[in-house]
Amino acid sequence: MTDTTAVETSIETGGARRTRRDTARRAPAGSTIPQLPPGVAKRPFPPTKIVSDDQVEAIHKASLQVLSEIGMDFLLPEAIDLLKKSGGVTVTGERVRFDPAFVEEMVSHAPSNFTFHARNPEKSIPIGGDRMAFVAVGSPPNCHDMEGGRRPGNRADYQKFLKLTQYFNCIDASSGYSVEPIDLHPSIRHLEALRDKVTLIDKPIKCYSLGRQNVLDAIEIARIVNQVSEEELPSHPCLMTIVNTNSPLKLDNNMLMGMMELSARGQIVCVTPFTLAGAMAPVTVAGAVTQQNAEALAGLAFCQLVRKGAPVVYGGFTSNVDMKSGAPAFGTPEYMKSTILGGQLARRYGVPYRTSNTCAANTVDAQAAYESVFSLWGVTMGGGNYIMHGAGWMEGGLVASFEKFVIDCDLIQMVKSFLTPLDTSPDALALDAMREVGPGGHYFGAQHTLARYSEAFYQPIISDWRNYQQWSAAGSPDAYKKANQVYKQALENYVQPPMPAAVRAELDTFVDRRVKEGGVKTDF
Repeated sequence: MTDTTAVETSIETGGARRTRRDTARRAPAGSTIPQLPPGVAKRPFPPTKIVSDDQVEAIHKASLQVLSEIGMDFLLPEAIDLLKKSGGVTVTGERVRFDPAFVEEMVSHAPSNFTFHARNPEKSIPIGGDRMAFVAVGSPPNCHDMEGGRRPGNRADYQKFLKLTQYFNCIDASSGYSVEPIDLHPSIRHLEALRDKVTLIDKPIKCYSLGRQNVLDAIEIARIVNQVSEEELPSHPCLMTIVNTNSPLKLDNNMLMGMMELSARGQIVCVTPFTLAGAMAPVTVAGAVTQQNAEALAGLAFCQLVRKGAPVVYGGFTSNVDMKSGAPAFGTPEYMKSTILGGQLARRYGVPYRTSNTCAANTVDAQAAYESVFSLWGVTMGGGNYIMHGAGWMEGGLVASFEKFVIDCDLIQMVKSFLTPLDTSPDALALDAMREVGPGGHYFGAQHTLARYSEAFYQPIISDWRNYQQWSAAGSPDAYKKANQVYKQALENYVQPPMPAAVRAELDTFVDRRVKEGGVKTDF
């Protein structure tokens, strides 16, 4: 049997709130990994403000000035036509200059919160408000573990990351591809990778905006596994895409196609400018975030132009570069500042906020840990609602690490435990225990302790609390080695979630047909 540790936590799933006595499994002989139960974290305190409300308004007005005076390039003719018909813009070629009142009016239609549906309704997650959903790493071209080293992404490793995403309760949703499965031809990669995703996990899913047909295929796959009709789809958001602007101030064809197709069907678009201060944005944090805000507002307004009330997320990804090498830097003081400021702006517009757990470390070391801790600090205090790259991100996004995935899960669980409301009931105040022990005693044998010792504190996945002699006798394991063991154990413990036979048959029929048709056109 498995022992349990318990903490009182507030859990929100699918928009419904429930409070219960939750358990983190503690296993004999390390056969099971200690976990908190599934459920989106709820922030019990207001987010931090790094600037005043007046300063937020100054950034808002400066962002509108950027959009009205400089404008933004929209490269898709269909998008240009739609914008022209709105009457709220001036178009010169591909350059679109926005009337500030039009931007504000459009963004006002965006919902402040919504439910991101999963094929398993129990895994659906609320997005917005004081909720924090953590998402697996997404999009690295390479992966890494202790034995295999750094290597290009492939389908087998991609599937392993999906299994970890499903196994760890603290990961609330999948990303795009946790590592790019480059051994799948690009013409059919999205079809086979999405089939893997929706069969190996039953949590909310994301697709890439890499062309109209790619997106339409993803929408159909999401519709099939969520068992909703085309008519029901707009009221059942079950697919998200991340739209990265081509900073500075540009949106390309593929991104705009994805925005149009998903927004038209009531699916989720997260608009995330990729603004690195000193490279694709001004070198100051305030200037970089002003550009981020302008690009995000343009994207959010466009989504609402396509369909008023379509679910959207304000994405912030402003960090800085190393001015000596030009390489992106993450987990920096500037990243934390921009993360908190981005949260203030998202709340100014009343929309959910996406941010990320990032680091620039090239290996699983102290740098990887402290940069992720600082990122999570900014994410938590800044009011992040949808935290991308929650587990596994390395090397500025070029590598997905199996060991780092596990370490990040431990960090996320610590964040979730920290967010658990503090119990100040008479029982928790423990006056009877103090009377029992009295001056100069100890609490190890107190009745109050004996009744709670197995569930009193957070049980870590990686941290080793043994004394030196015990730790040394066990072979002196470090965090990297232990994380390597834990990720393998998680893969052994993984159980594929069930899918109704009729749904699986419909999914396979669709994917097999599209693969046979050749998927999407490529130039190779």
